[in-house]
Amino acid sequence: MKKYILDLTVSAIEAIHEKYVLIKLTQEAPLPPMLPGQFVEVRVDDSPSTFLRRPISINFVDESANELWLLVAAVGDGTRRLARLHVGDTVNCVLPLGNSFTLPTRADQKILLVGGGVGVAPLLYFGKKIREMGAEPTFLLGARSAHDLLLLDEFKKYGRVYVTTEDATAGEKGFVTNHSLLQNEHFDQISTCGPKPMMMAVARYAQQADIDCEVSLENKMACGLGACLCCVEKTTEGNVCVCTEGPVLNIKKLLWQV
Repeated sequence: MKKYILDLTVSAIEAIHEKYVLIKLTQEAPLPPMLPGQFVEVRVDDSPSTFLRRPISINFVDESANELWLLVAAVGDGTRRLARLHVGDTVNCVLPLGNSFTLPTRADQKILLVGGGVGVAPLLYFGKKIREMGAEPTFLLGARSAHDLLLLDEFKKYGRVYVTTEDATAGEKGFVTNHSLLQNEHFDQISTCGPKPMMMAVARYAQQADIDCEVSLENKMACGLGACLCCVEKTTEGNVCVCTEGPVLNIKKLLWQV
């Protein structure tokens, strides 16, 4: 897909958690096509300690409002600066980058989308695209507590939502791979994004159940164009740059010991 460098305008910004902010970006012209699983590289202005762009997953694209949503975890100087943006501010973005999740080929396919923490971000737009194809995705979302579950009302617009929390304040207690859903239903495809230990556990389950599984890797991606080699991942096909060959990879290509 063609890549763009765009100055986008903040149309809305919402603090949904003390650590997370939802930023909505727009421009006068229609936004370029974007696929679920892709990401953007965001320039951080007015930060003397931030020299590189920040890679952020495409959380959602609202075509009717011509908005791109970014769910940002404010964990460092750069992302904390982004969290302090205001409506009307300009944000320079390179987009869309990377590959995408694999969309189902039939409406009757059962697709499970598993997310943890801020890793739930790319699954919302993917769920919307699945729903538009006539299928109903199932979301399995995990967090430490009910307070840490993100955008649940948005996910419920596009499919069934199941939840696990480590402290049992919402849904079933434990990790996503402990949820009873995995014992009670069979799925044709699993896509997952979140902390690596969680994704490895999902990959192990998928491998044992003989289910096709994709993971969205969160390797450090400084340039987003395959030039800096910060995000190299070892695969069955050799070393690949996650920012160009990923971030979505089938677990059959990974050398994880699951």
